[in-house]
Amino acid sequence: MTNINLPDPVAADLLARHPLLRSLPPPAAAEVATYLVGDAVPLRAEAGQILFGEGDVARHYLLVGHGQAEVMRYGYNGDERVFRVFEPGTLMAHAAMFMPHGRYPMQARARTAFQGWRLCRRRLHEACRQWPDLALALLAGLSKNLYDQVNRVDWMTSSSAPERLANYLMGLRERQGDTVTLPLNQRQLAAHLGIRAETLSRLLNDWQTQGHVSGKRREWI
Repeated sequence: MTNINLPDPVAADLLARHPLLRSLPPPAAAEVATYLVGDAVPLRAEAGQILFGEGDVARHYLLVGHGQAEVMRYGYNGDERVFRVFEPGTLMAHAAMFMPHGRYPMQARARTAFQGWRLCRRRLHEACRQWPDLALALLAGLSKNLYDQVNRVDWMTSSSAPERLANYLMGLRERQGDTVTLPLNQRQLAAHLGIRAETLSRLLNDWQTQGHVSGKRREWI
């Protein structure tokens, strides 16, 4: 992983359009974004490189410029569990900047060739004190994430394996169209859905036989 020379105005413009700042008046959003990227460190990583490790001291959060990154953990059996894939324009680990223990709760890894910026924890704290609307927007975003996770746990404990897979595929179809690309490999997807990899494979094979889906690996119709 090496530093690159991406201009800070690019990061400021990208950050100003993030949902976190979108609720602010445009001049205020631009001012806050410019402040937050004041000491940003540009970075580049190749696919598979670690951006930060689980348990590392959380001094920075990340703004994704190009490519994709993912946050994940290893299960007790060694399987990877990917919790989320981050696209360009998103922030990674900003919630970790407020955790009392001050450490990353998961590992982040470049999913593809990655370009982005490290943003400073200290500046985020100072910005929340200086712009209370930013702090309120952060609280609203974190509250929504908590609500979504509660709903997800409820769904995972009350739904069947076919229901979870069908819901996941239909969600991808809404975003991508009839032809979808799975953001996870099948073993990672099985862990994400809380089912066995063999069950996932059997369901996809059965649904292909029945004519509900067609495809292989990560490309499906």
